[in-house]
Amino acid sequence: MRIWSAGMASDMDPEQNPTANPDTIYLSPFVSVGACFVISVIYVASLYIWNTKHDRDHPSTIKRRFFSVFVVMLVAPFFVLALSSKQVFERYSLWEIMGFRREGLFTAAAVPLLLTMVLFLGPLSVQLSSGVWRIYSEPMYWMNAVHSLVWLRNHFVAPLSEEFTFRACMLPLLLQTFRPSVAVLITPLLFGLAHLHHIKERLQNGRPLREVLIVSFFQFFYTTIFGIYSAYLFVRSGHFVAPFIVHAFCNHMGFPDVQEVLSQGDHKKYIFIGTYVLGLVGWIIFLPTLTTPGWYANNLFWEWQL
Repeated sequence: MRIWSAGMASDMDPEQNPTANPDTIYLSPFVSVGACFVISVIYVASLYIWNTKHDRDHPSTIKRRFFSVFVVMLVAPFFVLALSSKQVFERYSLWEIMGFRREGLFTAAAVPLLLTMVLFLGPLSVQLSSGVWRIYSEPMYWMNAVHSLVWLRNHFVAPLSEEFTFRACMLPLLLQTFRPSVAVLITPLLFGLAHLHHIKERLQNGRPLREVLIVSFFQFFYTTIFGIYSAYLFVRSGHFVAPFIVHAFCNHMGFPDVQEVLSQGDHKKYIFIGTYVLGLVGWIIFLPTLTTPGWYANNLFWEWQL
């Protein structure tokens, strides 16, 4: 169902090699999906190996979980190395198939972020109107931020470890079994399910079961949707940096506060609603063009069927 790379055209391209099979499967679905499931379980389990009475925002909890996820980041690539077909490594290194390469790096760092900012045009407009942007120009804001473990977790460690684990280590396996349009739907489900561990923490904090289930379902829904977008960026750009920076930006923005928009006066409210709609429409229009693989020097995958 999936074969690797335009760079392998001499071996795999049916036009250049009539005996090549465009539906070659390098890994069985059981192996690729099973490995991804094991990786996701290891990631979530690493957060709970520590016996602590503190909540997730306590400094000691954060530091221990930093250590845990960095250990997972050391272990996860061995799944890719051990399970990937030898044909893959005939053309590309382990790091290249995981999205770490120089070609197109600057474009991958900038263009997907700009595209995502278009999607967040509404919330960004609200922030501009409320004066939040002025805070970002203050050096003390950034100095305080980088000294905050919660800020570092949300803006650096969580995006780094999650994108590395759920995109850079899982997608190279899944793309040896499935077409991109299927692969980008599998990791987001695992990514969304991995966030359900917050149910335990919310119940321990004394929140009602019904409220916990509603909040957790909603979190599963939007993390899955984001996971699809993030996986799409990884596959289209062939770069780890693209989903990583976009993830950090989305964590910073949070889920759009629609209630804040509706609480504005009529004039402002309709302007903000317009920017929300304009941002969504613009994102949909620009998405295929701004993720064109050629922009990112991405010839890593043989065909693009997204």
